[in-house]
Amino acid sequence: MDLTIYRSINALAETVNGLYKTELVWAQGPWRTAEELELATLLYVEWFNTRRIHSEIGDRPPAEHEAAHYHHNRTSATVH
Repeated sequence: MDLTIYRSINALAETVNGLYKTELVWAQGPWRTAEELELATLLYVEWFNTRRIHSEIGDRPPAEHEAAHYHHNRTSATVH
């Protein structure tokens, strides 16, 4: 496996993990139980994947960007 690809994937994972720790674990802790952190993590992942505003995709949430992408592709496919 090309080490450049591995390093890129690892860098992305470290960035996401760093955001998680900074925005949730440290900022909203301390956590009383592992279950409390687990529930907070579930809610954070849902927010991160669907509702957070992302500048690289036009300052809109990922779910909105994905829906627009599929709508555009579905519309383009029916025109041909």
